[in-house]
Amino acid sequence: MIDKISGQVRYAVLEFGGFLGMGTDRYPLPWSMLKYDTSQDGYVVPLTKAQIEGAPKYASDRVPEYDDTYSGTVDKYYGL
Repeated sequence: MIDKISGQVRYAVLEFGGFLGMGTDRYPLPWSMLKYDTSQDGYVVPLTKAQIEGAPKYASDRVPEYDDTYSGTVDKYYGL
């Protein structure tokens, strides 16, 4: 998700769960938590699957308004 005013990337959205692409959940991860790992040729986060599963999430068909309240909830969960 990109902040509309600043143009800065705020969140990466991880999607998993469901079956055959249906019923998936989306988990916003603060961009500042992602680190690029050249050995894996991708981004990694210092979180366990259980930590991510307990994080704020939303269904793929119910995208929340990324306002200050929602962003605050996500950031607080991750200790930011």
